[in-house]
Amino acid sequence: MGLLSALYGMGLSCKKRFYGNPKKLPAKVISIGNLTLGGTGKTPAVIAVAQEAKERGLQPCILTRGYKGKVKGPCFVQSPEHRSQITDNNYCTGIDAGDEPALMADILKDVPIVKCADRYRGGKYALNSKLLTPDSLFILDDGFQHWKLHRDVDVLLIDATNPFGNERLFPEGILREPFSAMKRAHIVVITKSDMAAEGVITAVTRRIKQHNDEAPIFTACHKPAGLVTASGESRSLDTLRNKGIYAFSGIANPAYFHGTLKSAGARIAKSMNFRDHYAYSHKDMDRIKSDAAGLDIITTEKDLVKIRGLDVPENLSALKIGFSIDNDFYDYLFGRIQ
Repeated sequence: MGLLSALYGMGLSCKKRFYGNPKKLPAKVISIGNLTLGGTGKTPAVIAVAQEAKERGLQPCILTRGYKGKVKGPCFVQSPEHRSQITDNNYCTGIDAGDEPALMADILKDVPIVKCADRYRGGKYALNSKLLTPDSLFILDDGFQHWKLHRDVDVLLIDATNPFGNERLFPEGILREPFSAMKRAHIVVITKSDMAAEGVITAVTRRIKQHNDEAPIFTACHKPAGLVTASGESRSLDTLRNKGIYAFSGIANPAYFHGTLKSAGARIAKSMNFRDHYAYSHKDMDRIKSDAAGLDIITTEKDLVKIRGLDVPENLSALKIGFSIDNDFYDYLFGRIQ
């Protein structure tokens, strides 16, 4: 381990000791997070767990940090249809909320989402709004390293297409914590398993069991589920088949996005990659339209949220992604909080 990673690891240990005993909300908490920086598919997983919770008669509420959102919180990130049920009128949307919370609010119109860096404070805020009750279920977005809040179940996601990078701690690698942190997980999900090279799932499973031989391990896929325009119109994936397109994104793993487009039958004629959580400008959109030169433009749902205030061309759509996992995962997950 290099000096920078060693210093980071020391700081991590001090941070854990500083927080001491985590605070507990008067409701069940499921955390969904990862061991690495970005790209594991947390947002589709959080959305899928919230949707399944609703199907099972539960009342989910998502607690999120809202990375790079301008509002520090706490505030609700909600669709207009749901606002009449909230009494304090404190809302944040779009760039103020952060791209991922805004995307979750677009899809989960009937699920409260609270943005606040301090997730305990955010949870109390949600309960005080009277929208929730102590019987509600909190889903902690990107919570594996949020030690300030007690959780009843820790779900750890590991990306099969890039499980651990060079196996070094940040900033020399992509690990947020040492491998030993896996022992905290109650459930492990290997995501994007359909895109993994042969033998990767077996190797990753072996590594997990070295540090946690009790948590069940599931595999999940992130499958294309259609297209959506800036105006909210749905389009069929068939429109991509055997068609040359222009793809752009500002996400942690653009190679996976490109692979998913190809699996849907698209031919990527041109592409452009921006850094993760990139804030697009009118100039960027003009450049994209110019580079595309008439080709249909495809981006991610997360990026679509960030460009809606710009001059979006009619031939631009976002690829919708669905989190696909065996029902045994949900049975085990929700069985733990009964």
